[in-house]
Parts: sequence; C-alpha cells; structure tokens
Amino acid sequence: MSEKTVVCFGEVLWDLLPSGKVAGGAPMNVAYHLNNFGLKSHMISRVGEDGLGRELLNFLKDKGLSTELVQHDPDHPTGTVQVTMHEGGFPEYEIVENVAWDYIELTKGTLQKVEKSDMLVFGSLAARNKTSRDTLLKLVKKAPFKVFDINLRPPFYQQNLLEELLHQADIVKVNDEELEIVAGWYGQSGSEADQLSFVCKQFKLSGIILTKGAEGAVFMDAQGLHQQSGFPVEVEDTIGSGDSFLAGFLSRYLQSESPADCLAFGGATGAMVATHRGATPLIKEGMVKDFMAKMR
Repeated sequence: MSEKTVVCFGEVLWDLLPSGKVAGGAPMNVAYHLNNFGLKSHMISRVGEDGLGRELLNFLKDKGLSTELVQHDPDHPTGTVQVTMHEGGFPEYEIVENVAWDYIELTKGTLQKVEKSDMLVFGSLAARNKTSRDTLLKLVKKAPFKVFDINLRPPFYQQNLLEELLHQADIVKVNDEELEIVAGWYGQSGSEADQLSFVCKQFKLSGIILTKGAEGAVFMDAQGLHQQSGFPVEVEDTIGSGDSFLAGFLSRYLQSESPADCLAFGGATGAMVATHRGATPLIKEGMVKDFMAKMR
C-alpha cells in the first residue's frame, strides 16, 4: 500500500465505561484505525496538563500515533465522557464541557500538516466551542480533500454551522437519524435514496456515506447508490463502530478502490470492533480480510 497521509481534527478523551476508562473520541478512533491499516495519520487535538492527559499521550505513542500536533492546556482538564451502556451494547454519552479539546489553537504546524495531507477528517462535536471552531474553519480552507463525519451530539450543534461545514466537505458520513435531520431542514422526506441524493446535490458533495448499524451501509456518489449488508457478529458494545467503519472505508478509498470494496472493508472493520469492548482494539488489514473471507 502506498503511504497516504490523513489528518484528523477534534476530540481526544477518555470514555468512562462501567468497566473502566477507554481512550476515545471519534476523530482519534479514525486516526488510530487508519494508522493500523498502514496510513500515516496525525491527530490535531488538545489535552490537559494532568494525569489523564499524560495517560492519553502515552496511549497515542504506544499505538504508534504521532503526538506532534496534540497541544497541552494548562487551564482546562483532559476530556472525559460518562458512558452508560444499554441493552444490546448501545451506549449513551454524557460529554463533559469546557475541557482541553474545546480550546484547540491554530498553529503554523497544524496549517502546514493539513496543507500537505491527502485528507482532513473532522466532526461537528469539536466545533461546539469558539476556539476550536475557529481553528477548524481555517484548517478546512487549507485541506486538499475533506471528510465530514457529522456525528451529531445534542445539544452541541447548530444548523448554520453544520451547513457551513457541509459546504466545505467532499465526503460526508451520516447515520439514519442525522440524514433525516439534515434533509428535514429543507422539507425533504421521501426515500433514503431520495434524501441522500438531495443532500449530495445541495452541498455539491463527491459522495455521502450512510451507516445503518447491523443493517450495513450505503454510499452515494456520481455513479449512483452502492450498498453493503451488515456482517452478523456477537456485539460486545457499539462504541467506535462507526468511526472504525469510516477508517476502513477511507483506507480503501485513498487507494482508489471501488465503492463496493470500500463499503465491504469498512463494514467488516466496524463489525469486528463491535465484538470488543471500547473503540480501539488492535485490528490490522490482514485480520479484516480474513474475517471477510470467512463471511463469504
């Protein structure tokens, strides 16, 4: 695989599960899995100058991820999320506010890294605070290719900001609920395909991904609608499954593989992560390929 460089922007934090804390944050999960798939991934974020921050930095280093662009905050704590698990392994999140990743600053180093990358991946949650939001809006202007994982977490989003980010994006990832929300802004109901087509055209996207949990995923681009059914697995929890799906999809997309191959590899990755606790089990490319072969 030829080495591609992806920069992920946003939250790094600890998911506080009933069974203990696990490193997480949607963009960090994407960066982690991309790195395991042989891409050079960088994380732009911020941690507090506290024990949890030091542990997160050590986690990233241990996993082979660069901490060059992870800033240190002397005034705000490292991010945490209280996770409550419900039947079927589905999580509910209580995201602590006013933490270090709310204050990601624009630096010469972050600008240069984004400009030289092949892709910038970002979500909406990191834009909840003005400091990180302003930094993100400047970085997207410099990125050669932009992937927006909407990742709506009420109450941390506003329609006007989401529209601004959607207009900047090349590829957008949504789930069922997020698709309905975005399409609903414009009075678009209709079928799933109709809503995807509308959003794609409205924001002049290269493509839009819809993840549907156990039912699989679809991708719409200029060639039409591509579908992938789900992979049946015994779920431990679903934390990070969507993030790992995106990493798997993008790892193939950056190698110019077909939409069908991108969806299949992404879906298999997400399914494998769901069989583990937390978002960051070690899953390599060969493991995903073996899993897919067994599922045929």
